[in-house]
Parts: sequence; C-alpha cells; structure tokens
Amino acid sequence: MRHKEIIWINGTFDVLHMGHIKLFQKAHEIACDEFRSFSWKIIVGVDTDERIREAKGIGRPVNNLRNRMDFLRALENIDDVFAFHSDQMLNDLIEAHAPRFMVIGDDYKDKPIIGSEHIGEIIYVPRFEGLSSSAIINRAHN
Repeated sequence: MRHKEIIWINGTFDVLHMGHIKLFQKAHEIACDEFRSFSWKIIVGVDTDERIREAKGIGRPVNNLRNRMDFLRALENIDDVFAFHSDQMLNDLIEAHAPRFMVIGDDYKDKPIIGSEHIGEIIYVPRFEGLSSSAIINRAHN
C-alpha cells in the first residue's frame, strides 16, 4: 500500500485541552520535518455522540459532534475532520486515507490500534500532565 502524505489523529475531543493541542502540534511538527512542502494534510477522526455515550456513559459527550467537529476545523493546522460511529467505520476511513503517520497518546502504546495495518508509522506522544477530558469533567463536577 502506498501511504499518502497524511497524518491521522482520532479520538473523542469532547473537551479540548492542552493534551489535544500537544497531539496537533506533534502532527504539525512531523509534517514540517518530513514533508517540507505544502502537500501534507492533518486529518482528524472523531467519535460520534452515540459512540461516546456507549463508552463513557450518560452525560457524555459534553459537546455534541457538530460542535466538536467545528472546534477542530477551526484549528489552523487541521485540514479535514471525519466522524465515525464504529471500529469498522474508523478502520475504513484510515484505510481509505492510507496515512503515512498516526499520532496518538502513549497510553495506547500497549493496546491494539484500529486501522494500524493501513498506517505507515504510529507515533506516540506522552500525555501532557496526565490530562484527559474525563478527568477535567470529573473535576468540574466535584
């Protein structure tokens, strides 16, 4: 499979925080270092509201899919955003885009990565100060 000049990131992105920004910055850094041209793209896959509710429970997501996708599209370095409602749909999106790189948090290092067989290289980014949307939401409720 020929990998395209695409960097893939996927997640919930329910409450954007500095950990997410670090992922996007790493993707941009890779694009600048690797491609040295304007032909690269950073694409973000976002879980649907139903998928988040199934995984995280009632009250989630805090921000609906449309808002989350609009937040991400507003970020300067993100070129496109796609929603997915299942592991199969995520796999199909990754396969269709055939990204050269995936940027993902290092908490996934020892876990199976959906679509990994369609990715040239997976780059793990350390969690920023242990931040997660769930931790932020839990603190806000206490």
